[in-house]
Amino acid sequence: MIERSWMRFRDSLFDNLKSKIQNRKWTGIVAIGVAIAMCGAVAQAQQPKKVYRIGYLSQFEPARESSRSEAIRVALRELGYVEGQNIAMEYRYAEGKPDRFPELAADLVRLKVDIIVAAGGSVIVQAAKNATKTIPIVMMGGGIDPVEAGLVESLARPGGNVTGLTLLSGELGGKRLELLKAAVPKLARVAVLYDPANPPTVREVKEVLPVPARALGLTIRSWEVRAADGFEKVFAALNKQRPDGLYVPGAPLMAANQKRIAGLALKSRLPSVYGNRGYVDAGGLMYYGADLVDSYRRVAYYVDRILKGAKPADLPVEQPTKFELVINLNTAKQLG
Repeated sequence: MIERSWMRFRDSLFDNLKSKIQNRKWTGIVAIGVAIAMCGAVAQAQQPKKVYRIGYLSQFEPARESSRSEAIRVALRELGYVEGQNIAMEYRYAEGKPDRFPELAADLVRLKVDIIVAAGGSVIVQAAKNATKTIPIVMMGGGIDPVEAGLVESLARPGGNVTGLTLLSGELGGKRLELLKAAVPKLARVAVLYDPANPPTVREVKEVLPVPARALGLTIRSWEVRAADGFEKVFAALNKQRPDGLYVPGAPLMAANQKRIAGLALKSRLPSVYGNRGYVDAGGLMYYGADLVDSYRRVAYYVDRILKGAKPADLPVEQPTKFELVINLNTAKQLG
């Protein structure tokens, strides 16, 4: 439509000029010059917009990841970024297998994406950081403090190619224990499941939780789970110890088995608290942490700023400002 309008305008202008300067030798030269100028303007008006490629690196499978990736897509759309028009998403899913993080991150780097969104904890962010020092990485906040993890120099000035959100997941362990004790006043012994191959979880279990546990008069017993087939064995063993409650921090292995863990906890009649909301949706009792939907939407803010020229090194890492306590009422009723 634009092109036809320009052609009509060009022809009209050409005829007008031709009638006024008829009998002059340079009529043809003027006409050609006008036509070239008009065609150049049409071509410039029809220049396609740049399509940015955004790599999405997830520790989960597509079905598990869909809710938070959709929250990000909606937020991007509100900022004017529409998939298939001016952005193209490249999704890579580790499906609960941390050993796949490096290869999937490297794959996105080979595609020369403009940004990598690392949807997971500090381990997956580190895998992306190991794969590239130049492509901006937006982290979605799981795991331990990103400064302690070595992902950024400071929250105020990240200093490298990584920025984004920190959800304070590990740091909220004390508050989760406090809420569990409020829900179960006779709580005295708490079993904690953790994957020894996941450094953030090890730190949470060994360094973070003992301090508030002592203040609350709780005894913590940690139980290692190294593979998906180990949960039944661990629950069989811890049931002999008869703990009063269960604490499950976030980690890829645990997150990939949320439904299994929640089911075993309910079967064992263990009131449980988790570092990820997905457990409660799967039948676990209680979650306390950052408002995840609000946090995921903030990812779009970082993507927008970076695509408009901001450097990750200069964009401060955000801490959550909204928190939520989620309780599965059906599970609460079954536990009495």
